Amino acid sequence: MATVLVTSLGSVAADIIIKSLKRLGHKVVGCDIYPKEWVPDAFNVDIFYRAPLASEAAAYLDFVEEVCERENVAYVMPLTDVEVDVLNANRRRYESRGICFCMSPKETLETCRNKKLLKEFIDENCVGIKTIPTVLLVECETSPWEYPVIVKPYDGRSSIGLRRVHDDLEWAALANIPDPERYIVQPNIPGPIVMSELVRQPESGKVVVVVREELLETLNFCALAVRMYRDEELEERSRELANALGIVGSVNFEWILDDAGEYHFVECNPRFSAGAEFTCMAGYDLITNHFACFAGGEVEDFHYRREMVISRKYEEFLTKVEG
Repeated sequence: MATVLVTSLGSVAADIIIKSLKRLGHKVVGCDIYPKEWVPDAFNVDIFYRAPLASEAAAYLDFVEEVCERENVAYVMPLTDVEVDVLNANRRRYESRGICFCMSPKETLETCRNKKLLKEFIDENCVGIKTIPTVLLVECETSPWEYPVIVKPYDGRSSIGLRRVHDDLEWAALANIPDPERYIVQPNIPGPIVMSELVRQPESGKVVVVVREELLETLNFCALAVRMYRDEELEERSRELANALGIVGSVNFEWILDDAGEYHFVECNPRFSAGAEFTCMAGYDLITNHFACFAGGEVEDFHYRREMVISRKYEEFLTKVEG
């Protein structure tokens, strides 16, 4: 079987990814920026490496290349947006070595990782999908909508840099925001967050979608409890968008469900979401089918069974004893 490098083992999705790959018989190499004893899943991979920050692109790319060569890695699964960005910009460096990045094509990711560009793409190509009005912060002298408004980086991740602006005083404080050209402004739309997690395989024409509502979240929107349910219209909209973008493998689309029952598209997370295991527990083997898109396997259909609520808890592990 193949050797797979899984990055950022501290990510919430790492546990189910490692379990799934090892169940398939693959050798799993893992890395993280923290020491092994700080990352419980570092003990679940076959080999662990401590990695430099992906934001330090040159060192990170050298590290990935060295690990892939030393361990004969055939597939790389990046678990964070910053890693996706760095690896996506440097694909050619690894192509001649036969290394496959398990993520969507370069142009697709460049669109998905720019929230304003993605909104414009949807408006032009998927007219049935309702997007959120979006303008650049540097184009606004005053708030373009009633307060509160959302201000966030167009290439942000995990809600880092997101601000809810409630009045003129808070708006005026935006004059001191670093790199203001990176920020967009949107009206605040109240309502629960809904995820449509999917796998698309271009060769077979399959786009499999699993829907969940986030019932309880951390402050950076990591779901702690979800409701798995069926919405055929949202599933069809998700398939339409996945096909238009040229998605390969698994991504998840984030939506807001407003009081009138309409879904507003928020963003695309172009890698496994923190809720990947929710999808697996609902009956769809997300990781196996994602891997099949890159390893020439067959993608399975999802057979919805019943609505369910799934919750997660934290668990402690003893990883080192001194003396």
